[in-house]
Amino acid sequence: MTEIIQKLRPMVRGTDGFMVPWSRNEIVEQLLTETKLAEEFYDTKAISRQDAEDIAYEVEMKIFDLNLKFISGPLIRELVNNILLARSAQRPEFALYRNILTRVGAPVYDAYKIDMGTGYKAKENANLQPNPETAHKRKADWVSGEEYLLLMPPKIADAHLSGDLHIHDLEYFGTRPFCQDWDLRYFLYYGLMPDGLGTRTSIAGPAKHAEVAILHTAKILASAQTNFAGGEGFYNFLIFLAPYVRGLGYEKIRQLMQMMFFEYTQAYVARGGQLVFSNIQVQPGVPDLWKNVPVVMHGHVGPDVYGTYEDEVRTMFKALYDVALKGDYWGKPFNFPKLENSLSPEFFKPEYDDVWIDVHKAVAKFGQPYFDNLMPAYRGYGKGVSCYQCCAYCFVETPEDSEDFDEKLNFDNGKHFTMGSWQVASVNLPRMAYKANGDDEMLFEESRRLMDSALDVFKAKKKWMDLAIKNQRIPFATQRPLDPRTHEKGTQAVDFDQLTFTIGLVGGNEMAQHHTGYQLHENPEAVKTLIKVILEMQKYKKELESRSGYKIALARTPAESTAQRFAIADLLTDRYRDYAEKLVRGDVEQAKFLINQRKKDVPVYYSNGTHVDVKAKMGVFDKINLEQKFFPLLNGGNMLHIWLGDASPDPEALYKLTKRITTQSNIGYFAYTKDLTVCSACGKVTSPILENCPYCGSNKVEWWSRVTGYYQAVSGWNNGKKQELLDRYRT
Repeated sequence: MTEIIQKLRPMVRGTDGFMVPWSRNEIVEQLLTETKLAEEFYDTKAISRQDAEDIAYEVEMKIFDLNLKFISGPLIRELVNNILLARSAQRPEFALYRNILTRVGAPVYDAYKIDMGTGYKAKENANLQPNPETAHKRKADWVSGEEYLLLMPPKIADAHLSGDLHIHDLEYFGTRPFCQDWDLRYFLYYGLMPDGLGTRTSIAGPAKHAEVAILHTAKILASAQTNFAGGEGFYNFLIFLAPYVRGLGYEKIRQLMQMMFFEYTQAYVARGGQLVFSNIQVQPGVPDLWKNVPVVMHGHVGPDVYGTYEDEVRTMFKALYDVALKGDYWGKPFNFPKLENSLSPEFFKPEYDDVWIDVHKAVAKFGQPYFDNLMPAYRGYGKGVSCYQCCAYCFVETPEDSEDFDEKLNFDNGKHFTMGSWQVASVNLPRMAYKANGDDEMLFEESRRLMDSALDVFKAKKKWMDLAIKNQRIPFATQRPLDPRTHEKGTQAVDFDQLTFTIGLVGGNEMAQHHTGYQLHENPEAVKTLIKVILEMQKYKKELESRSGYKIALARTPAESTAQRFAIADLLTDRYRDYAEKLVRGDVEQAKFLINQRKKDVPVYYSNGTHVDVKAKMGVFDKINLEQKFFPLLNGGNMLHIWLGDASPDPEALYKLTKRITTQSNIGYFAYTKDLTVCSACGKVTSPILENCPYCGSNKVEWWSRVTGYYQAVSGWNNGKKQELLDRYRT
């Protein structure tokens, strides 16, 4: 019998790169080892040895029946999984074992399409560039995303796949938090340790010169992108750097600002060969809150205070916008870092008018900067530490909600502010309305159900992050450098207890339309309905926070791919298709045709967050009056888009509009978007979007615009966002 088995058993091509003789016991040990993950992620016991031996024997009989000389490891795994699936009807835990043993990866044809830059998954992130690293990242993303879905509780994986909700940056779900806004003082005090460990890279002490401080900021954000999935930025950027430029002339400071822009936009190093997704909060002077706060520089705290550097901050602000207005060598705008202008009461005095006019010259030319309005009551009148991050996420810390606020403010014993997010999960608002079918209570109940699902996502995320931190897998965020004064371990870079979980909203306009028969801009009843839903969600959010102990925020979400994905999911689902065909934005007929051709990158989308339909022919003040109603309700952030149609808007008129928005509305964050045409033949930049360059006549042009919360070449957008660009009503 032994001789017969020896003749029958094939050689196995293993996934570890070796060829070994067949051994049934290998399957037994594989099952016993790998199903231990069921205890970690499903609260289910691992498979028993007897069950493992029974399955291994059944697989062996199937292998011997094939009479093969060679067999691959993946084929053996498929046979094991088929048996697990067959037995799951009587033993449900076997379906979970099958999830764990499933092999993840892309079909060869789909992997080829990724190499060629085509296919649905090739246009999820417009910041990704057409290069070999991007193709490699896309394949890795595919494997990682499948892994995390398989290891989640099945009901939340199904919720994501069906389009009830969307788990953002799924490919990074198990390895890193979402985004972070950094306290630059931490690095000006401790120095720079890019690997977070000190053993894999060189370590720099605290910067002593302005050039070094600027270079460190670029390296900090590049390093941070290895530990976080979303955008990285700095609040109070110019304020904390101001002490380094004392005594420098304007031209030198201008050169430093130019160096900063190029360092941020030529570092082709982030996550698969993309630009570092970066933002900096800038002010034209020193806010009142920071005037008596001791300066951190050269590894020391004080004795100077930031209030004595008002002139340096103003000079840096002017130089920053001098460079931003000129653009790069072609005259193209710098799309990163995002310039977040912080608007607080002390900066709306006549002495600041000249610098604000400079800002609005950049707005008129490129539509480049953003405005973070701290003036409304719900933003605290600028009395706390607050910033916008990523595409529109808002983080706030105030003396009222932070016991150690003053210690962080003064950098006592290295304490500093941590503002960021663990994870974002967005909910499909139109689908809520489809299910409710006009019933308010059913609509509210469905919102609570989806928020429960989002909480389940957050619980799964927290489990992964606890493992990552325990196993030192996010070392830049967990670093504790040596204190330059005591030579003992300093404070940790990120206080994870301060990170929030964010529930994003997509399709508020279409939800209201299905529920009331009107879009937001058509009838106040639609606005009231969306407000009622958000208030109910905020009420339930507090219950979820109490139940879980997590910090949770409701927010308008970037929805670069989510707005398209939800629309496609509803068009694909029999239960919602008839509703969706009437409500999704874009070219529905073309989308239906392409979907029938098995294509998914189609020109449809839902409106983002609480935005009005981009096609709504509203005056800018009507739009402001409508959308401002939602800003105080979304504690996680929101954004007003003003789409500019005038090729040469007046900077002074734009400044007047900014003042009006800032002082007479509840809009907390807004931007003016100007569409651009960049000619690769002659290097000229013009506006609006044109098929041919007006200077040289070439058709080798690239369109640029703001995709959700950042500028990027339109060719990298998905077809849903491209359709939205064409649909936008410009004022």
